[in-house]
Amino acid sequence: MKSKTNLKKMKYHSILLYGISFFLIYFVSFGIPGILFITFINSFFIPQVLNASNFLDLFTNLNSLIILIITPIIIIVCYLLHLFIIAINLKIVFYYTEKKEPTRDGIIPRDFPNKALKFYHVRSFILKYPKWAFSKSPFPWLTIKLFNFIGANQMGKGTTLEEQVVGDKLIKTGKNCYFGVNSALASHLVEGISGNVNFFTIKIGNNVTFSAFGLVGPGTEIGDNVAILPISAAPKHNQLRSNNYYFGLPVRKIFKKK
Repeated sequence: MKSKTNLKKMKYHSILLYGISFFLIYFVSFGIPGILFITFINSFFIPQVLNASNFLDLFTNLNSLIILIITPIIIIVCYLLHLFIIAINLKIVFYYTEKKEPTRDGIIPRDFPNKALKFYHVRSFILKYPKWAFSKSPFPWLTIKLFNFIGANQMGKGTTLEEQVVGDKLIKTGKNCYFGVNSALASHLVEGISGNVNFFTIKIGNNVTFSAFGLVGPGTEIGDNVAILPISAAPKHNQLRSNNYYFGLPVRKIFKKK
């Protein structure tokens, strides 16, 4: 009876956490910039630009000309404010989940409810929209700064992360790394349809180039100055030595001798 009560409490807490997280990260991040932008449009753009008596007034009237010039700047500022609020709210929620149940390497069983599994799903949920919003924005290079800021990843200076399916948790990279389009840095994999979750940190050295359409599994460690060719995959807990080229499924060195 007590276990059923605890299970219900955990379920209600999860629903509440999902709801609050979605509200903060999605609605609040749109609401504040949206209010500012609508205020600017109603108070300045419509009276000075849209309600101008003739087309020439847009260039001869100083107020109309200023509003016309700064409108693109206002749009960019509101958009950046939207991303900034996403990052701040995500940081708050992510910090809360880490205080309740810190992220750690290991295998998370899925055959019974537990805190590790609960907060694993919560963190996966709250990272989806921010990752999409940053990577699809005009400023995709901010995606790495987002991950570093909230503490989900630790990516070195000069690293480029192209659009990919995962790559949002437990990844540590050195400097000047490149991860190509549709490559997947999968620090977590589910065994089967409802099997256990393998959750292990991916550690990558400096000057690593990982080309498009490849996969790196949980617990993989890659040394410095490594290049991995397209359509290659490193299985779980693989170790790739420094100063080598790799290819294939699973990956192997192109040259056996230097």
